[in-house]
Amino acid sequence: MFFWSLVLIAVGIFSSFIYGRSRIKLNSKKQGTKSKSLPNYYAQYVLMWCLFPALIVYFSWAIFQEQIIQNIVISNFEFIEGAVYNEGLLLAEIRNVANNPSFADGKSIEIINAASHYSSLRQISQISFYTSIIIIMLLGALYASQKLKPEFHAQHTIEKYIQYILIFCSSVAIFTTIGIVFSLIFESLRFFAEVSIFEFLFSTEWYPFIPIREGQTAAEGSFGAVPIFAGTFLVMVVAMCVAVPLGLLTAIYLAEYASQRVRKIVKPLLEILAGIPTIVYGFFAFVSVAPFVKAFGQSIGIDASPTSALAAGMVMGVMIIPFISSLSDDVINSVPQSLREASLGIGANKAETIKKVILPAALPGIVGAFLLAISRAIGETMIVVVAAGTAPNLTGNPFENVTTVTVQIVVALIGDQEFDNPRTLSAFALGLVLFVITLFLNIIALQIVKRYRERYE
Repeated sequence: MFFWSLVLIAVGIFSSFIYGRSRIKLNSKKQGTKSKSLPNYYAQYVLMWCLFPALIVYFSWAIFQEQIIQNIVISNFEFIEGAVYNEGLLLAEIRNVANNPSFADGKSIEIINAASHYSSLRQISQISFYTSIIIIMLLGALYASQKLKPEFHAQHTIEKYIQYILIFCSSVAIFTTIGIVFSLIFESLRFFAEVSIFEFLFSTEWYPFIPIREGQTAAEGSFGAVPIFAGTFLVMVVAMCVAVPLGLLTAIYLAEYASQRVRKIVKPLLEILAGIPTIVYGFFAFVSVAPFVKAFGQSIGIDASPTSALAAGMVMGVMIIPFISSLSDDVINSVPQSLREASLGIGANKAETIKKVILPAALPGIVGAFLLAISRAIGETMIVVVAAGTAPNLTGNPFENVTTVTVQIVVALIGDQEFDNPRTLSAFALGLVLFVITLFLNIIALQIVKRYRERYE
């Protein structure tokens, strides 16, 4: 239903645009005066008065339709006296019978009647929905058409509407961020009310208590997050050891040595790495890299784990190479050509110019690229889940399995969990710490990049 309503809206706004252009031209011709804005602005004015009311109706219907229908069906349901009903299961059964009549076999007459009522309400709602869309678009076009006069400054009005739209979009982003922060803080405070913040930040044992049966009493779990943070740091270090040299050297080659033909081929191919889903990297790490790391460790006398920080970090490093290479390439290309020419003019060769002039000049931007890559590595989940494991392990050996903050967040929220026990709430505490770390790194990176741009723009 909602797909065809979008098609209807698209046809309506296209028609309103054509109508607005033709109407202003006709009015200008009748009055013998030139309009104060281009015809397209009048057409856009009519389009907006058709589009926005229609979208309001669309989203309102999409959000509230099902709940209203369910409330009506339940309020008219013929409950049998003395019987006990679960409202969620009852509604699911009614929907199943309404969507597939073959499910009606063996059902009570009350369920069948409710399903029939549900289907009729859905049909009425669908007809009302389409009718409302058409009517609201026609009313919008009718209202806007009253303004289509040559003396009307349509351009000023459209620009004001666009400004309102931009403010709204900015507000959505801001309030979303505020909502995320406050949700993390609120749930984290609930966690720290049951678990000491000092235990969480400084203890070395992470064994969250998982009750096996209702009413079970046992020793409380341990929520020392040091092994998790250590594993996150270890995987990040391995990833950066792979990504920094490869990414930076690739950027230097593409910016200073590669021909335009090679650059046009190599750079898009390299940036394909950024578009590969992380779960694919995880499969690659588990199937190809992890066995290689285990065999290599055994060849040098190290008992390597089948899943290890080294395998996850290496593949993660390959994944973030495009971040470092692309950003560093842009920064190096932004260094003024006059610096290169001055260095070459006093007798320095190309390698010396890159080492002593270009890289020092581009260093703030390159450092910003490194910090952004670190933030990306810290927030990665799927590669670590598949290739490094989920067991907390306080170790500095990259051949052993470790876990990271994001992995433990996933583990804590797996299954049907209620948000009233420390195990589940620990995910929010971990998320808050991760948010603070990545926010801090991003702020540093943006400040460095900003300082660099102010110097060379």
